[in-house]
Amino acid sequence: MYSATQCIAQSTPRRSLLALSKTDHVLAVVDPVTLKVIARIPVGDDPHEVIASSDGKTAFVTIYGGGSLHELNVIDLVAQKPLAPIETKPLLGPHGLTFIGGKLWFTAEGTKSIGRYDPSTDKIDWMMGTGQDRTHMIFVTNDEKNIYTSNVASGTVSILTDSVIQPPASAPPGAKPRQDWIHRVIPVSKGSEGFDISPDGKQLWTAAAEDGSISIIDIAAKKVMARIDAKANGANRLMFSADGKLVFVTSLRSSDLFILDTETRSLLKRVYIGHGAAGILVDPDGSRVFVACTPDNYIAIINIKMLEVAGHIDIGGGPDGLAWAIQY
Repeated sequence: MYSATQCIAQSTPRRSLLALSKTDHVLAVVDPVTLKVIARIPVGDDPHEVIASSDGKTAFVTIYGGGSLHELNVIDLVAQKPLAPIETKPLLGPHGLTFIGGKLWFTAEGTKSIGRYDPSTDKIDWMMGTGQDRTHMIFVTNDEKNIYTSNVASGTVSILTDSVIQPPASAPPGAKPRQDWIHRVIPVSKGSEGFDISPDGKQLWTAAAEDGSISIIDIAAKKVMARIDAKANGANRLMFSADGKLVFVTSLRSSDLFILDTETRSLLKRVYIGHGAAGILVDPDGSRVFVACTPDNYIAIINIKMLEVAGHIDIGGGPDGLAWAIQY
């Protein structure tokens, strides 16, 4: 077992683990090799999720406020300092986010929407409504043609597809095709929040806090193909292993990390990690899982080969959002 708590003044490594402390209002930068916290950078009130730019030099943090706030924090990871924040009004309650195609995509829970910010112009250049309650987490495909969101209170998953609509047969001569987003709303269990796309891009798994079930969506068919009674009540986040063979589910109401076998679609193991957890992040090399144990004020490190806790990292109070930053 190992533990890391100290903060050492040094440059940001090429590959960094980013971790948010909601209580201390800081973004911790962790060296994933030494597991030392090398910087703690201040962020705003109620930070929830973090993502890095494609070049790994900038981090973005959503300032959530339960759907009421309207700010994205920006952090220079090279200089280890905050930059000017991004105002998201009229999009309120930014929460889930991802960085694809050189742009930052985020959910705006308070306005039932998705937004996109372009760092090159310093503007929000696109938005789309979902009409669903608590549009919370987001995944965007690399080609930017498909967007997936979990809508917690509605108990749905949105699939938005960038499509070309051909003119109807009744259209006048010379009518041209138009581009539009096709929105499909797929009912799942209430409280479905954390979700992930399988590495092969064929399935979406989402875990529900209310009944602890996991819904599996066939992405091509755009419908639920199976449900698993995982009994993960309070489920908060879900993530695939790098090879797609395992799924990890955290719960804010359980002391365990739930680990499922994707082939058998059954619970493989429950690992005691503390008194509840939120964010999950898998090491791309497939060796470790980092779990933000919010009530315990540490990040648990899970050895994937052994499926047991290998250590902890103290990044500050109330850890939650986790992300990788890889500098190019």
